[in-house]
Amino acid sequence: MNENRVIVLAAAALAVAAIVAGCCTPNDILGGAIPEFAFVSNETSNNVNAYGVSSATGALTAVTGSPFEGETDPRGVAVDPAGKFLYMANAGSNNISAYTINATSGALTPVVGSPVVGAGTGPRGVVVGPSGKFVYAANEGSNDISAYTINASSGALTELADSPFPEGETQEQYGPRGVAIDPSGKYLFVTNHLADNVSVFSIDAASGALLQVTGSPFTSGNTPFNVAVDPSGKYVYVTNHLSGNVTAYTLNAANGVLTEIEPGSPFASGSQPHGVVVDPSGKFVYVANHGSGNVSAYSITAATGALTELTSAGSPFDAGSGPYGLATDLSGKYLYVANNSSGDVSAYSINATTGALTELAGSPFAAGTGPHGVAVARPQ
Repeated sequence: MNENRVIVLAAAALAVAAIVAGCCTPNDILGGAIPEFAFVSNETSNNVNAYGVSSATGALTAVTGSPFEGETDPRGVAVDPAGKFLYMANAGSNNISAYTINATSGALTPVVGSPVVGAGTGPRGVVVGPSGKFVYAANEGSNDISAYTINASSGALTELADSPFPEGETQEQYGPRGVAIDPSGKYLFVTNHLADNVSVFSIDAASGALLQVTGSPFTSGNTPFNVAVDPSGKYVYVTNHLSGNVTAYTLNAANGVLTEIEPGSPFASGSQPHGVVVDPSGKFVYVANHGSGNVSAYSITAATGALTELTSAGSPFDAGSGPYGLATDLSGKYLYVANNSSGDVSAYSINATTGALTELAGSPFAAGTGPHGVAVARPQ
């Protein structure tokens, strides 16, 4: 048989196998693209959906074996920078689930020792540091932050000796909920939805230990739920669930202090804003509005961090019922929104110039019951 024909047939067979496995499209394999996978936690059905992301269209295809079993009331979900491991905060069972991500198929396998019992109760948000060494979970019920080191080979978690780290004075209930880390890995940001403020911790690069920065916590709006940092590490954005807006801050890289952006902040959103994400280019911010069932889109003024809603481009954009978490793919071409009440995932393409969203063919994609958090991984 002709050698070139053998190569072509082998490539075609590989593509078919990949599609059957639910990881990607023929364009992803034959075109040489590295597959991406999206993961959605389902707080009511107690599991996690895994999808292959088409690099050509952004469409989602269920990974074989999905949904994968979780613990009770999973909320936040996060992946490590290398796309090897997935971590999920289980608010009902007070622990953290850890999975390995199959780099070819996107299938999830529980890490030995998972779930890891957290030192706190009611973990909500979870985040992996940019070094891939540490995991942090915000424990809403016990008013503290659990911190873990990651075994680079297995993905297993080991709680730090001084964890959990208190969120504030014991007599005050802060209700820590959303978490984010700046791109340098120096600071951890935590929204306190019962105290209407945001805590900032410095992160010890060697041990992962936390220490609140001077001046923390910083005032936010009413009932802050989630937080995101822009890729430059200059700006921080917080959704205020009950005041229906987004507080924007500049971040002092030297000491971690947050200063609210004036004039303008807080910036109006839809009803009951929940999730927030900054696209990888650092040009746009997207907010999932749980109450109004849509997504607000903003452009970022590079010099100040101020937000301008993209009303002329169609913002807010319709989503499903009760949108909660959201995430972009790693290229910034697509946005995925978990619709908690309608049990599905809305998917959009992002206009790189205007930031406008266009819903993808086939959207919304079926999820479990009560989808909550979204994370996207590109295994290396």
